[in-house]
Amino acid sequence: MPGPRGGGRPQGRQGGFRKEKQSDEERISLNWVPKTKLGKLVYAGKITSMSEALDTRLPLKEPEIVDILLPELEDEVLDVNMVQRMTDSGRRVRFAITAVVGNGDGFVGMGRAKGKEVGPNIRNAIDRAKLNIIEVKRGCGSWECGCGTPHTFPYAVKGKCGSVDVTFKPAPRGVGLAIGDVAKKVVTMAGIKDAWGFAKGHTKTTVNYSFAAFEALRGTSMVKVSSTQLKNLKIISGPVNTVYLETSPEKMKIILEEKKKKSRESEAKEKAESKGGSGDVRRGGRRDGDRRGGGRGDRRPPRRDGPARDRNSKPSDKKPTDNKVDSAKKPTSEPQPAPKKEAKKEGGDEK
Repeated sequence: MPGPRGGGRPQGRQGGFRKEKQSDEERISLNWVPKTKLGKLVYAGKITSMSEALDTRLPLKEPEIVDILLPELEDEVLDVNMVQRMTDSGRRVRFAITAVVGNGDGFVGMGRAKGKEVGPNIRNAIDRAKLNIIEVKRGCGSWECGCGTPHTFPYAVKGKCGSVDVTFKPAPRGVGLAIGDVAKKVVTMAGIKDAWGFAKGHTKTTVNYSFAAFEALRGTSMVKVSSTQLKNLKIISGPVNTVYLETSPEKMKIILEEKKKKSRESEAKEKAESKGGSGDVRRGGRRDGDRRGGGRGDRRPPRRDGPARDRNSKPSDKKPTDNKVDSAKKPTSEPQPAPKKEAKKEGGDEK
């Protein structure tokens, strides 16, 4: 089976959702210098939400803007396609990667990148998906449902890419996503929970099927809706729970730098205190070692045990001290010579 838009065979799904919440340092790059007009407005704190950024109609050319305005953005790799081509010098292998991003609450984007290595291409595809982000309208457009919550499409929409033609229709609450597996990932990223889906063409080509679903979601914002239809169908554009930027990246950069300075000062104080009390600690350690027998002064000669005692022998009534006394009282067999000083005294008395 030929792969989408080129030779090779699709390698299947890789990657997954990233639901871990990023910290301020990870979300706001300190090395980022905005170059576009929209980036400068976001960096200064004049634009605080993604809806305001898209309403300006300014080109979105920096992925850092999306990272700042949508901190809970999720991404997934839909397709990794390997393409080989034969040349005089040998085979040349390249990878084509398709990725989708979204916050599950009204914003979704898709991107595709090609290159020789897989890792850098995945990051490039995710960055391109952030630059192609769109705002999706949701509502309660099914005649079988009247719950009044934005859980499905407000009206039927169509999208086409290559030979694949996709149609999405509103469904009542509780039906779920009755659509293909590839399109289900894209629609889930947009925050739609119930929908009917119909597809025509060669839907095995993952890239065309996913981009057709993305074009259908783009069609929700292309239809003009009156005020009465907005009330009746409960149409909402963008997120339900709007998230605004509390502090601008410019102020956040100053706050993060102050935090780093304070942490460095506290670490320096702790090191100084540990150096000041290191002598006492060492002495105490040496004393403990001496007490435990770790020093050289406590090395004692090995203990010599006496003769082995028979188990059947009865203990004697005499104490060890009595044995020492008895041995001292016993006279020796050889006569002991008298000291020299006493001999001189006896000679003097005779004279």
